[in-house]
Amino acid sequence: MDISITKGLGMISKSLIAEFETLLGKENVLSDETDRQSYSFDAAVLEFVTPALVVFPTNTEQLGQIVKKCYDEGLQITVRGAGSNLSGGTIPDSENTVVIATGKLNKILEINEEDLYAVVEPGVVTAQFASQVAAKGLFYPPDPGSQTISTLGGNIAENAGGLRGLKYGVTKDYVLGLEFYDFEGELVKSGARTVKCVTGYNLAGMMIGSEGTLGVISKAILKLIPPPKASKAMMAVFDDVQKASEAVAGIIAAHVLPCTLEFLDHATINYVEEDKKIGLPKDADALLLIEVDGHLGQVADEAVIVEKVLKECGATDIHVAQNEEEKAKIWAGRRNALPALARLRPTTVLEDATVPRSKIPAMVKALNEIAKKYNVQMGTFGHAGDGNLHPTILCDRRDHEEFVRVEAAVDEIFNVALALNGTLSGEHGIGTAKAKWMEKETSRGTIMFSRRLRKALDPKGLFNTQKMVGI
Repeated sequence: MDISITKGLGMISKSLIAEFETLLGKENVLSDETDRQSYSFDAAVLEFVTPALVVFPTNTEQLGQIVKKCYDEGLQITVRGAGSNLSGGTIPDSENTVVIATGKLNKILEINEEDLYAVVEPGVVTAQFASQVAAKGLFYPPDPGSQTISTLGGNIAENAGGLRGLKYGVTKDYVLGLEFYDFEGELVKSGARTVKCVTGYNLAGMMIGSEGTLGVISKAILKLIPPPKASKAMMAVFDDVQKASEAVAGIIAAHVLPCTLEFLDHATINYVEEDKKIGLPKDADALLLIEVDGHLGQVADEAVIVEKVLKECGATDIHVAQNEEEKAKIWAGRRNALPALARLRPTTVLEDATVPRSKIPAMVKALNEIAKKYNVQMGTFGHAGDGNLHPTILCDRRDHEEFVRVEAAVDEIFNVALALNGTLSGEHGIGTAKAKWMEKETSRGTIMFSRRLRKALDPKGLFNTQKMVGI
């Protein structure tokens, strides 16, 4: 008898496990329950689901074979990079799921200095890639907060953003082409190594932000650009959070696009300072952290304009970094915002509802009112320059009464963002965490169209089944 080895609903035979071990090597197949539990969650605050099996392809051809084998057997498929996403996109849909972990598909296949592109496998870590590109005198701008662990395949699947999104855009703006496997294990190619390419449907564009629901990415061609020649960073201190949010709108209205324009509220400032002791002003109601870059003359001109706007909007102090050490100190405050907040309570609910930049003052005001209304502990920081704030609620999910208030607060945050012509997610994706609000932002027609698209590309409904719009 071919006895299954997983518990509950997840049924996978020993013979099928043996087939995977023959294909990948025993060391690249995790069937032990304890090992599989490590792949039952991601960074979202959602229920854990232990997969039936975890497999690690070591070359992209194996990736296609795995997909076909899973599909033929009717096994659900969830692709996982580093599992750092915040929307539940890499949580298995059931105990009948095979997690395809792409961490060993980590080769940078080419960095082309003449034509300004790179070719990578999906498991390459974002920061490591950016570092190797920089060593060649080039620049890959997307810089999600998880860049030290997140992978490029995951960034593409989630269309990840980052601090530099205001000026340089997000992951989708740097994808020239993709290769991926469909449900039959067939290799699909889209895009090219050229700046222009209109050969066929824009299948690469379809895959960006699709959260593993349409196919499995195996290779990416990414655009690179020359790095800026100069930059200047500054920190502006405000005694009123509303003044700080108005300064954000004022800088954009002055036709300056900083490469980064970040916001920290009073609570976040104090949590970071207590944690890191880096010299942040604990009496400040808000901080703006700003960096302009470009040619030397442009940087000098834009820095003058930014300082003028900051003063007009009521900044009580403006500190301009005089060297790289001071610049690093300014950005340390922002980079440590989430870690500092996350250490305070057992559960961290980090959202990314995003509004038009002109609506930042209204959104900041609403967030403060929501925190008071529902009596929740909240710190807010984020990419104020592109309207992408991160209200972060600190709580204990085990406290039922408190978590009911947290969920009500999150509902209202999304309702306010949509009322301000914003969006549910600026960079974290939908996954399962935000799926229930999708129709409110879009339409019933949008949901049904998306489901028909999924059905055509995934007839059995096995690719990340419950994510985004469902099947």
